[in-house]
Amino acid sequence: MNPVIETHKLTKNYGKSRGIVDVDIIVDEGEIFGFIGPNGAGKSTTIRTLLSLVYKTSGEAKIFGLDCHKNREEILRNVGYLPSEIFYYDNMRALDLLNYSASFYHKDCSARITELADLLELDLSKKIEDMSLGNRKKVGIVQGLLHSPKLIILDEPTNGLDPLMQKTFFDLIQEENKKGATVLFSSHILDEVQRICDRVAIIKEGRIINTQKITELREQSYKKVAFHAAQPIPQFEIEGGANVAINHDRVSFVFKGDVNALLHKLSQYRLINLDISEPSLEEIFMHYYR
Repeated sequence: MNPVIETHKLTKNYGKSRGIVDVDIIVDEGEIFGFIGPNGAGKSTTIRTLLSLVYKTSGEAKIFGLDCHKNREEILRNVGYLPSEIFYYDNMRALDLLNYSASFYHKDCSARITELADLLELDLSKKIEDMSLGNRKKVGIVQGLLHSPKLIILDEPTNGLDPLMQKTFFDLIQEENKKGATVLFSSHILDEVQRICDRVAIIKEGRIINTQKITELREQSYKKVAFHAAQPIPQFEIEGGANVAINHDRVSFVFKGDVNALLHKLSQYRLINLDISEPSLEEIFMHYYR
């Protein structure tokens, strides 16, 4: 299978500030590839370097087998990009903005714009300045997909979308993937990545620390556990637990392991309340990737 994105020791320095260091990524044709890490880990810098929005310091970056800097214009004709933060000309209507964007691809995108706007329940007649954050994000989604790109790059795409619209968005991306589009999906929300991605690269402090199939990530089954007991708890230990915090009769920790063993351990206490949830990626990195 041919790689659509390929980097080798890709590095971007910002003077004294950290950027990315020796980033190696291969995204195969036809897959949905997750790019995950805490905020500030280097996800956006990697994407902007791939798109030549910022220039690399060293290393190699290719899209469609072409050098990302030397062949930038040819590459971008077949790439759809949704940045994490969207800024538009406020005085323009959404339709005018999207038609202007479509003009760069020298093809009639009007039917596709209407189709996407209907799907996302986006009023194209409204001015950008009158739109909520969620509707501005919808404009960005339409802008990124209106030319039916071969590669879709999404940087924190669900910010501002309500839960129902998030589901519509995920269904849309999976449908584009079924049509043949390759997707690079950047997020700090583990659940989003687990939901649609085939493989993931984990980045921390500008470096790739792991690349694995999403099935392997699911098998690790990290959980954030907090419970309130009916009596004080002087100490608490459990295999697979990390960062255990005890406050009188309340205990919290991050758990990785057999959930049945977890429930057996908790059954030893008379509980007033129990919360088992998915930890943020920041918490996973803090406890397991030091």
